[in-house]
Amino acid sequence: MKVRLLAGQLESRPRSSVMNGVNLAAIGDGTPGNWEVFQFSDAALEAPDVYALSGRLRGQLGTDALMPDVWSDGSVFVLLNDRVQQISLLRNERRLAKHYRIGPATRGYDDASYQHLIASFDGNGLRPYAPVHMRLRSGAAVDELTWIRRARTDADDWSGLEIPLGEESESYLVRVIACGTLVREELTSEPRWTYSTAMKAADGLTGGYEVDVAQVSAVFGPGAWSRLVVGQAA
Repeated sequence: MKVRLLAGQLESRPRSSVMNGVNLAAIGDGTPGNWEVFQFSDAALEAPDVYALSGRLRGQLGTDALMPDVWSDGSVFVLLNDRVQQISLLRNERRLAKHYRIGPATRGYDDASYQHLIASFDGNGLRPYAPVHMRLRSGAAVDELTWIRRARTDADDWSGLEIPLGEESESYLVRVIACGTLVREELTSEPRWTYSTAMKAADGLTGGYEVDVAQVSAVFGPGAWSRLVVGQAA
């Protein structure tokens, strides 16, 4: 991956330091919600202001469910150092369009270099992470789907039997999709769900399907989705 900086510089750091949180960056298409957070250990200067980044840890902080295989040329790169500050946004202001002036901090807001932006934000820091390790056990009468939940906070302690829930209650939204059409949507309070033959018949399924699962937050709603393809749709 190569990036061209408008200002500042990058440096290589040992992998042990990366695992402790340094060299954190974001890359996206410039829209409010489409960003991947990642880290890198090696930054090689190849030309003035151009760095080749390697030793990357991709999809950090729950952005693994959003990241593409490759970011296209022209994507926006931001080093998440102490110069980047989060805007003040109340929970009840999420998804409300607001006016912003964007420009150099050393100049006044009325300077010609400033741009006017109207944008709304979902508050993705509250978004539940996508479940992982989705597994399917097919039987004669039912398909049983299981997964493992994740948490945004206090989930790095390996001493306990289970990570903290991090939400008001445990809830998941399950969607069944066949040939691009949503045929069933259900809530479950545990990390498993069964799809019976009778349910399939009621949904008109005669072949394979896709199932999406997202953990639900009382504040944010459904979080990032995980998908499992079951056979081939007829």
